[in-house]
Amino acid sequence: MKLTTPPRVSPQQFDVAMQAMAGVVGKDWVMASDADRDAYADAYAPGPQEQWPAGAAVAPASVEEVQALVRLANEHKVPLWPVARGKNLGYGTAAPRMAGSVVLDLGRMNKILELDDKLAYCVVEPGVGFFDLYEEIQRKKLPLWMSVPGNAWGSVIGNALEHGIGYTPYGLHARNLCGVEAVLPDGDVVRTGMGAMKDNPAWHLFPMSYGPTFDLAFTQSNLGVVTKAGIWLQPAPESSLELVFDIPEAGDVGWVVDTIAPLKISGLIDQNVFIPSWLGKMVLKGQRKDFWDKPGAIPEWRVQELLKEHKLGYWQVALRLYGEEPVVKAKAEIIKAAMAKNLKAPPAENWWRSGDPIHAYETTMGIPSAVPLQMSDWIGGRGAHMGFSPVVPATGKHVQGQMELSRKIIDSFDVDFYASFTIGGRFANNVNMLMFDRDQPEQIATMKKLFNALIDETAKAGYGEYRTHLGWMDRVMDTFDFNDGALRRFNEKVKDALDPNGIIAPGKQGIWPSAYRDQAKEGRA
Repeated sequence: MKLTTPPRVSPQQFDVAMQAMAGVVGKDWVMASDADRDAYADAYAPGPQEQWPAGAAVAPASVEEVQALVRLANEHKVPLWPVARGKNLGYGTAAPRMAGSVVLDLGRMNKILELDDKLAYCVVEPGVGFFDLYEEIQRKKLPLWMSVPGNAWGSVIGNALEHGIGYTPYGLHARNLCGVEAVLPDGDVVRTGMGAMKDNPAWHLFPMSYGPTFDLAFTQSNLGVVTKAGIWLQPAPESSLELVFDIPEAGDVGWVVDTIAPLKISGLIDQNVFIPSWLGKMVLKGQRKDFWDKPGAIPEWRVQELLKEHKLGYWQVALRLYGEEPVVKAKAEIIKAAMAKNLKAPPAENWWRSGDPIHAYETTMGIPSAVPLQMSDWIGGRGAHMGFSPVVPATGKHVQGQMELSRKIIDSFDVDFYASFTIGGRFANNVNMLMFDRDQPEQIATMKKLFNALIDETAKAGYGEYRTHLGWMDRVMDTFDFNDGALRRFNEKVKDALDPNGIIAPGKQGIWPSAYRDQAKEGRA
């Protein structure tokens, strides 16, 4: 990928800035060749990778180096795009929202600084991945479990900062953040919460602060560069029971949510409950051509055949309970009785007890895996995926309505319907997975039109996305329209006050600094 410089920065000025940054991190850690820029492009881009080009990448090894780079970025007016490990697949990976930005790759900052089994937390740098943390816990034989997303290839901190979701009692990853260290846009360093007091031992234990609490202000944010954070972990339970319910019909999802959500809200169920549709299981069994080799969406009659052939319900609910065995058994009986009011078939029951081995692909037990990435091979070719992810109230009426709405839109584009709902308590995240071959221009064009239609029609129904791809960040922010976009104006005021040169992640989540607000229409998908 050829050099693209930031707005109003010449190639000569950019080269001077890169030389200055090399003086901080060493020339080997400034990546500015065409091949380097290719490496930081969006591997799943719905269109040409050149649509969101990085000018270069720079990889610091310490908070002091981050500070120095941020100050140089201000001096040379070269914006930075921080990434933890750059594995935000389906949302833009490591590519920047504004063309020419320098990717601030924090992957070298990969230390596990604390791992406390008594109070069940860790302190990590952004380069620490889920596999890294898991292996360290196993090596030390600590009675701790993690919460992991479906694809655990990325960063523990990075996933939490992007509002990632897992499937254990600790599945709201941003809520597990406690005590953040961040470099501000002027190069200053701040520690949030109790960490604002030097050597305070409660920094990563008390989730609030004296005065305003700013931990979440650094999530999906361009207000600073997070260089370390505390993360709460789950104490390993004595036992665990999985109840697997196959739900036969698409229209059953409403009663399923009305049954499960009250149990989740009451605390009887403590995990985030994942409800994938049948295609979520089929993508792990082979490619689409193995089951249907004709163009267009798989017809309903063939879907019904596949459900029978593979003994699948339209939806599957894998509920997992954790704790002392008598308590788990008592909870299980309440859940089975509640589900039996609408479902005759009993669930499959899978017990685990302390000391038993754990299956390698078991996200509800905090085992990191990259197996779900196999979905990108469903279509074949140079496979990729994107997720359309609105949030709805956790009631059957809202969930059923949103499912029917998204299915109608997706069907109208003749695309396979792959939906899931994750019940986090009073809300449900609805992820509609869209899979395509990046080498097929007609599929790319369809995905763009489909994604726009999903955003627009879902917003009309009153729902918004909780995260999205680079190319749609502005369009999604447009849907948050109360008081003529008061949230965007508030974000911009804070951004301009903290970052007058606009050098930290301009355009992230549709938040543009005044220095680059004229670029907001560039790079929209």
